[in-house]
Amino acid sequence: MSRYRVHKQFAATASVEVSERNGIRYLHLGSDTIQSAMRLTQPHDLALSYTRCMMAFLLFVPPPARAVIIGLGGGSLAKFVYHRMPETLITAVEINPGVVAAAREFFHLPDDPVRMEVRIEDGVKYVGARSGSADLLLVDGYGTNEGAPELATPGFYEDCAGALSDNGVLVANLFTRQKGLDAHLRLVKRVFGGRVLCLMDDRRGNLITMAFMGKLGQPKWKSLQNRATRLAEIYGLEFPLFVDSLKVMNSHHGRRLLI
Repeated sequence: MSRYRVHKQFAATASVEVSERNGIRYLHLGSDTIQSAMRLTQPHDLALSYTRCMMAFLLFVPPPARAVIIGLGGGSLAKFVYHRMPETLITAVEINPGVVAAAREFFHLPDDPVRMEVRIEDGVKYVGARSGSADLLLVDGYGTNEGAPELATPGFYEDCAGALSDNGVLVANLFTRQKGLDAHLRLVKRVFGGRVLCLMDDRRGNLITMAFMGKLGQPKWKSLQNRATRLAEIYGLEFPLFVDSLKVMNSHHGRRLLI
């Protein structure tokens, strides 16, 4: 695997590295852990399973008018929303300038300040300063090897709820191996009044957690499966498998948001 360091002088919180193997380009932050991936022949698609799972929110709400992304990485989520949801205005917040530089130089991050604002600042502080302005909040922040602890506090999730519109949704990427995962999920459920659904990525290393400001109306599985088929045709993602994962998680945890 070829590997090279990128803009280390700009990396405020961790070294930034890029590697390539078998036609896929990867982003790393101070370790071998993959933080982002891009297939060179399909730079606007979602190469990693967990990022595709983060689009499962479309099963329940329409494409957002305004989306906020905390943690840019290689820009996979931002690029997908930009190219597949053309009416959506995007704000991507990344604390590490080196990550932004790498995303622009090596990962085809669009340069369109009208539709995509990229802010180099602390995502926690940014969310705390917003009020009801986001329809979608995607949280995908990392430390060097695991989720950033500042993105797992009661104050942060309360600020997330405050930043969302009345029918907004938070989608957070959690690690199944992280300490205190159950307590983390209980916190999200408390802040969002229990309106929380989870699904696993296909490698079972990431737990995608969706928390809703509005009620889901208890959609039936059959209607979700029909919607998943339509969404798969529109976005090219495995929405029927997302429904299967939701069904497993819903049954396992005794949730009654879905029937």
